[in-house]
Amino acid sequence: MKIAVIGAGAMGSIYGGRLSLHNEVCLVDTKQEVVNTVNEQGLRLEENGEDIVFRPKATTNSSEFGTADLVILFVKALFSKAALTGNRGLIGPDTYLLTLQNGSGHEDILGEFVSQDHIIIGTTEDQGTVLGMAHIRHGGVGNTNLGMLVPDEKGILGTLKETFDACGFHVKLHENIQQLIWNKLFTNVSLSALTAVLQVKMGFIAENEHAFAMTKRLIHEAVEVAHAMGLEADEEALIATVEATSKRTPDGVTSICADLEKGRRTEVDTISGSVVRAAKKVGVEAPCHEFLVHMIHAMEDKAQG
Repeated sequence: MKIAVIGAGAMGSIYGGRLSLHNEVCLVDTKQEVVNTVNEQGLRLEENGEDIVFRPKATTNSSEFGTADLVILFVKALFSKAALTGNRGLIGPDTYLLTLQNGSGHEDILGEFVSQDHIIIGTTEDQGTVLGMAHIRHGGVGNTNLGMLVPDEKGILGTLKETFDACGFHVKLHENIQQLIWNKLFTNVSLSALTAVLQVKMGFIAENEHAFAMTKRLIHEAVEVAHAMGLEADEEALIATVEATSKRTPDGVTSICADLEKGRRTEVDTISGSVVRAAKKVGVEAPCHEFLVHMIHAMEDKAQG
C-alpha cells in the first residue's frame, strides 16, 4: 500500500517505521530537522532494548508524495483539520483516512475530507516515547483496534489487518468500534478535564469527597449520552473503575492538566467536548461537561495572554 502518516511523533514514527517494512510509506511532519534525520540516517525504533532502523520517506511537503491509499493521522487532535487541509493533495477519491488519536468524535473532522465509507476509526494499545531526533522507544505492545462508521462493503478492514499484521502489529477488527472508544473515553472524561481545572494529580479525585462527587456527575452524564447512542454503559461499574484508577496512579498527571500547566492548548474538544457534541446529536443534556469545556478554553485563553 501507499501510506502517508501525518505526524512524526512517537506513535506516528512507530506506525510509519514498521509499516515501511512492506509498504511505500511517507512520514509528513512540520519539523525540517526530523525530516532530514529520517531521510539521512533512518528512523530508529528501540524495541526490546535493541535499536532497529527503518527507512520510510519523510517530508514537510506532501505534494511530492502524491495521492495515498491510506492516510493515518497522528497529530494532536486540535491540529487535525489544519493538518488535513495542508495535506489535501494526499487525499484522492479512493483514499481512506484512519485516526488512532485519543478521544472521540474525530470522524466529524475526517468527514469534511472523505465520505463516511472512507473513514476508519480506532485505538492503539501500543506505547511510544521520544528518546531523541527520529529515535523512539516502542514500549508496550498491544492491539490496534479498527472499525468503521458504516458497513465495510469493500473489505478495507481485512486488507488493513493483513497489511498491519505483516509489519508486526496486532490488529483486532470491531463491528461496533464506538463502544470500544467510549469504554476508554469514560475514564478520560471523568478524570482529565476535572484534574486540569483543579490542577491536581489523579489521586486527589478519589481522596476528596467534593472532587469525587463531581466525577460521579460527569460519569452519569456520559452514561446517559452513551445509552442514547445505543451503547452499553454500567454507571456503578464505571464509577468503581475510575475510583480504582485514581487510587492506583495517585501521582498520575492527565494530558489536559499537563498542557494547561505548561500554557498549551489542550485536546479537551475531543475528550469532554466529544460528550457535549454527542449529547446534542441525541438530544441529551450534559451541562457539567459543557461547563468544563468552556472553563478549560477560558484557562487556555488566560495562559495565552
